[in-house]
Amino acid sequence: MRVRSLMIENPITVSDRTSVQEAIHVMEENGIRHLPVVDKGQKLVGWVTLGDMKQGLLPAVVTGVSLADLMIREPITVDADEDIESAARLIFEKKIGGLPVVNGNRKVIGVITVTDILGAFIKIMGLLSNGARIDVDIGEDPDGFEKVSHIIHENQGKVVSVGIAPETVDRRIYYFRLEADSIKSVVQALQKAGYDVMSSEY
Repeated sequence: MRVRSLMIENPITVSDRTSVQEAIHVMEENGIRHLPVVDKGQKLVGWVTLGDMKQGLLPAVVTGVSLADLMIREPITVDADEDIESAARLIFEKKIGGLPVVNGNRKVIGVITVTDILGAFIKIMGLLSNGARIDVDIGEDPDGFEKVSHIIHENQGKVVSVGIAPETVDRRIYYFRLEADSIKSVVQALQKAGYDVMSSEY
């Protein structure tokens, strides 16, 4: 999945001549927390957040601090054709709420936020579907995933998504999200085959 498929296209932008008060108003009026700062050609020159603007509001009123003084210069950016994993990694590692999306000429073409990425994750994992999850410990068996998948299929289990917990020395735990109508028979079959169904929701 590419950043292009999730980004907010044609985002609202401001110039470095925008006042701090106006930037706050724009963000609050549009329910957003980030704004790219651009020049006349829509090329990125900075990035501002609602938190930074609110912190800078009093100094702006008292001492004339401007948006240009408060903006993040040379912010981290992402290309529209990069994998969404790259954007998610940047947001996580840098502990930021979003990224401007730019083309090769540094022109702003979108914005992607942690909320956009979380929404995609929720859809991919089927968390809003009418389903149920089972957590299966396959131990150290290198073929455990294939065996468990076969048991689920044999018992008419319909897999919505699969996840895996970080590996430990002696166990591997897979999270299977299934359509809810066949979960009980699947759990029983897995337990009969000797697998530890650590938790289940049904």
